[in-house]
Amino acid sequence: MPSTESPAARSQIAGHLLVECLVAQGVTHAFGVPGESYLAALDGFHAYQAQIRFIINRQEGGAAYMAEAVGKLTGRPGICFVTRGPGATNASIGVHTAFQDST
Repeated sequence: MPSTESPAARSQIAGHLLVECLVAQGVTHAFGVPGESYLAALDGFHAYQAQIRFIINRQEGGAAYMAEAVGKLTGRPGICFVTRGPGATNASIGVHTAFQDST
């Protein structure tokens, strides 16, 4: 039977589920520059703000380095959300650093 929910409602549920899974894995902080490509996840962060904080950054590179630092200091996953295109490009050096340091 096809779903009667609108695509927007399914997207919001998926965003909440994503954040629930992050919390279940012990994630307490996520970093990023808010963007339209993950609005549903941002709604999830708002809904679960007692369990996980979304730290807003000015630039994706800084967000990636913050996530990498959390991974190094806590042993928990460091999470960084970026928009597609330039956002991903800006974050790439932080992701590369985390990979090289096996963080």
